[in-house]
Formats: sequence, structure tokens, C-alpha cells
Amino acid sequence: MSYSDLQQQPIAMFDMDGTLLDLAFDDFIWNHCLPERHAQVHQCTLEQSQQTLFQFYQQHKHTLSWYSSAYWTAKVGVDVLQLQYEHREKIRARVGCHQLLQQLHAQGYRCWLLTNADRAGLQLKLENVELSPYFELMISSEELGHAKEEVAFWQKLQQLHPFDPAQAVFIDDTVAVLKGAEDFGIRQLFSILQPSSSKAARAATELPYPVLDHLTELFDYLETNQQVTDAKTA
Repeated sequence: MSYSDLQQQPIAMFDMDGTLLDLAFDDFIWNHCLPERHAQVHQCTLEQSQQTLFQFYQQHKHTLSWYSSAYWTAKVGVDVLQLQYEHREKIRARVGCHQLLQQLHAQGYRCWLLTNADRAGLQLKLENVELSPYFELMISSEELGHAKEEVAFWQKLQQLHPFDPAQAVFIDDTVAVLKGAEDFGIRQLFSILQPSSSKAARAATELPYPVLDHLTELFDYLETNQQVTDAKTA
């Protein structure tokens, strides 16, 4: 296949945590395990730990530091990556994850995994859930020096791996990330109704992008979009 043919192939871009993988693992680590371990290490009450960590979380949300296990380990004095490895049996794919990726592969989509997880976190997840075979590209925002919330992430991605935004579909559970992708020029954007099985589903009407409950619902959107495209070019 020539480079120009490759450029014409549609690309399905996926977030990892909360999109392909159940965010319940991350919720458990950050909201339950870390406060407990932090309280033990610093010999304070669980409530004090929760208050301290919550303040840190609020300060760094949507920044590159927020997603860095090395940063948090230094910041809070707990080996955050080790904590995740201790509970890695809780890492699970969301319902429909493998079915969707298999079908997209069969339909000729190029699949890219774009995660804000740092490289160590990405490696942990890949060791526990079989995702690698489906993706021609797997990128951690740590590699690009910008979180996905920033347009600069997408600009850098395009410089390194040229793609046509008009040919791209992007699925992510975080609205701020989808906004960054939209500002860059990607138009086919989808969010996730229930990123974490440990929390209630969100209200679809409160999310500014089309929402997927079961991941394979994406095919209904893609087929509709293809029919519209075919009608326009007929």
C-alpha cells in the first residue's frame, strides 16, 4: 500500500482509561488506595490524607503532571506505580472493547491509542489487557510533552505521524480532551456514558458530544456517516 493510500484510510483514535478500559481501576487507586497508603506513610488520619490529596488533584487536573506516576510519587511520598501494580488484577477492558477493535480492524480502519497515561502506566495496562495487536500506533502524552487537552498535543502528533483530521474519529471519556481535539480540527468526536463501572452513568444530555454506552454503538454512527458521505458523492 502506498503512502497516499495509507493517508486515505480512516483512523479510529482511542483514549485508554475510561474509554477502552474500565476507569473503576483508576478510581480505586486514586480515591481509595492512595489516601490509605498516604495516611499510613505520613501517620495522619484518612480524612487528612483525603483533604491533602484532593487539593493536589484540583491543582494539577488536566496538566501533564496529573498523569505522571513519577510526579505523584515525588509529590506525595508514596510509590504510586507500585501501588497500581499491587492491584493490577483489577484492570479490565470495558464491555465491547475487543469486539469493536476487531471489527474496526476488519473494516480497514487504522487504530491509534492516544493516552494521557505516562509510559509506565501505559505499559502496566498493556501487560494486563490485550490491546497491542489492534493498534498501529500507541502514544503516551508524556512522549509528546503535552496533555491531550492541549491543541499542541495534536499538532505535535500530526507532525510526527501525519494524518488528515477529516479522516479521523476520536473517542474519549473526558470532555476537556475532546474539546482540545475539536479545537485542532477533528470533527467526529464521541464520549463515553459510563467510564467507570464503580460510578453511575452520566446524563447524555449534559455531555456536548455524542455518547456511547456500549462501545460497539460506534458502528451505528460510522455507518450513518458513511451513508451521508456516499449520498453526497453519488
